Amino acid sequence: MNKNKVLSTVAIVLIVLGLVMIYIGGFYAPKVVLPPIITGVGFFLIAWALNALKD
Repeated sequence: MNKNKVLSTVAIVLIVLGLVMIYIGGFYAPKVVLPPIITGVGFFLIAWALNALKD
């Protein structure tokens, strides 16, 4: 994968994760403990993108 493909893939996934966090926070916040898991996945994706840019 080249850098542009990694950046575009990560950007799309981060947008989706952000929408999911807003949805879960708005409707299921008191019942579900998933936002930390989703945020953790987002941090892994950011780390992956930065590692690809490091080259």
